[in-house]
Amino acid sequence: MPDNDLGDFLRARRSGLRPEDVGMASYGLRRVAGLRREEVAVLAGVNVDYYTRLEQGRERHPSPQVLDALSRALHLDTDAHDHLHRLAGTAPYDRPRAQRNGVSPALRQLMDGYPHTPAFVLNRTLDILATNALADALYSPFHPADNLARTVFLDPAGRDFYTRWDRAAQATVAHLRQAAGFDPDDPRLNALIDTLTEHSTTFSTLWQAHTVRGKTRDAKALNHPDVGPLTLTYQAFDVRDAPGQQLVIYHAEPGSPSAQALALLGALDATTRQTAGDPHP
Repeated sequence: MPDNDLGDFLRARRSGLRPEDVGMASYGLRRVAGLRREEVAVLAGVNVDYYTRLEQGRERHPSPQVLDALSRALHLDTDAHDHLHRLAGTAPYDRPRAQRNGVSPALRQLMDGYPHTPAFVLNRTLDILATNALADALYSPFHPADNLARTVFLDPAGRDFYTRWDRAAQATVAHLRQAAGFDPDDPRLNALIDTLTEHSTTFSTLWQAHTVRGKTRDAKALNHPDVGPLTLTYQAFDVRDAPGQQLVIYHAEPGSPSAQALALLGALDATTRQTAGDPHP
């Protein structure tokens, strides 16, 4: 049976909405959670049979106007709206291009120019492609610290490191869902999803929710074994000359306990490197 990513996404988002969420009265016995197909069709102004065919995968080429109407009906945010268009093939500006996993020397030099804040480069599958010294120190509890999804779901240190583990898990899955919209045939992404699904029931459950969210800016509550609790904010920047790469920079509120803890972590790491004769490249 061919993949039905578009239909699966519509069905998952429909099941996550209640009539009161969209200003509709509830009537009759509901055998399943969420809105009925006919309710979504009414909200979007489309024929219910047409909408049913979309969910079932018998119609795969809705117009951008229909997708916009469905996006409004399902209360999709910007990330989910764009993901819907990618699944339907109506976002030509997002056609998948080969990802580059090599990080340019100039970008590495830029990251090393921020010695007091962790900085690292990710690809869409959350592989950590490059780090500065403080990012290495921040993720030192993980062995190896090569993929953020693995740190959350597969590494035993994850539950202690991510203070709000449930939130970190949800955000991680939502990011991988967005990656799947860009290139559903990416072998690296599919291998990662297979591994996470096999070894984590939580990942498998969250994956079926089809929540989509990209990395932009957010707060992180972490607990590092060497310096204790850290409340950090990250900002993610697209690397324009390397499609799919993002530069992520963490920072702490100046003068805060987290800023002091981050400075201590940097000092401890510098001492360790000096003792070992292993400076950050």
